Amino acid sequence: MAEKILLVDDEPNVLDGYRRTLGREFTLETAVGGQEALALMEKAPYAVVVSDMRMPGMDGVQLLSRVKTQSPDTIRVMLTGHADMETAINAINEGSIFRFLNKPVTKDMMAKTLTSALVQYRLVTAEKQLLEQTLSGALQVLTEVLSLVNPAAFSRAARARRYIHHVVTSMKLGNPWQYEVAAMLSQLGCVTLAPETIDAVYKGDTLSPEEQAQYDSHPNVAYQLLSKIPRLEPIAWMIRHQNRAVSQSENTELPDIRKGAEVLRLVLEYEQATHQGASRTEAAHTLARQNSEMGPEFFAALVALDPNAEEGQVKRCSIDELYAGMIIQQDVQTNGGSLLVSTGQEVTPTVISKLKNFHARGSIDGYVKVSSAKSTLSFVKAASS
Repeated sequence: MAEKILLVDDEPNVLDGYRRTLGREFTLETAVGGQEALALMEKAPYAVVVSDMRMPGMDGVQLLSRVKTQSPDTIRVMLTGHADMETAINAINEGSIFRFLNKPVTKDMMAKTLTSALVQYRLVTAEKQLLEQTLSGALQVLTEVLSLVNPAAFSRAARARRYIHHVVTSMKLGNPWQYEVAAMLSQLGCVTLAPETIDAVYKGDTLSPEEQAQYDSHPNVAYQLLSKIPRLEPIAWMIRHQNRAVSQSENTELPDIRKGAEVLRLVLEYEQATHQGASRTEAAHTLARQNSEMGPEFFAALVALDPNAEEGQVKRCSIDELYAGMIIQQDVQTNGGSLLVSTGQEVTPTVISKLKNFHARGSIDGYVKVSSAKSTLSFVKAASS
């Protein structure tokens, strides 16, 4: 599909002239004034917006500043018959103008400007797409590594993600993908811990001082890994503070991130309590008594989620019948008792290869319990957008 260009002027005859002279070379749409332009942008994106400077109601600087906020990737061009230094400075500073053209503009000059603007738009969007694909791939690798190295930790992270997804959806919190990614990567630092330590923690057993110190350090391990990845710095901060309450004086310049850390902490504590046998209501009431910052809506959302509601139909199938996207519904252990794949883990090509290898060696049975529940890795696409 050809990229669309929006031309904005308060004089319809000027817009008609643009359509006649440039309509065959470019995909053009026109708007009479800034308000009409913004209304059109609500319906569909534009690669380039060209606006006249002097318009009643909303001038070109105001319009292109709004365009920048509403559609940052759109390339912005300003036309004016009143070229003065102050106007140019305001247009560049407030609207991040790509080109500033003095009227009258010849057909050739306008065509060259539009062509250059489209090239710039393609460069910006191509780089953005590459970054998004890189981030998406990095998140998938990290979560899959966790699922292979420490299935129990991955299973806990997957359960926490389901709780957080329900909470942020119910409460309509902004940037929900950040909360979900934080939950899914919250146990990443557990790759440094012995499986026995993880099992003891999840069962509620008492740890030795050395084991407790090791476990307490896992959020910081994850922070050190994730803070090096662009766009994940806020998530790394949330994860770093998952084991303690965050005071309102901390990170006050980013209150949403501080709130995210508190949501993650409470969800993980709730997951731990219910996993160890507490009822949903009992676990939520205990946390509510200990926490004055999160309102009753948060705890009501936790209680409302049935952790088994998303399981779908559970069936027993052979390893050869597995396909990506299924969810493991029963721990897969070797004949010697080692955990290979944990309940709640998503089946991926790597998981299938792992199970086939162990089955070929006679270390596991050839059947597993699975369901077709929603993928635990589906949050990755939203994270990169």
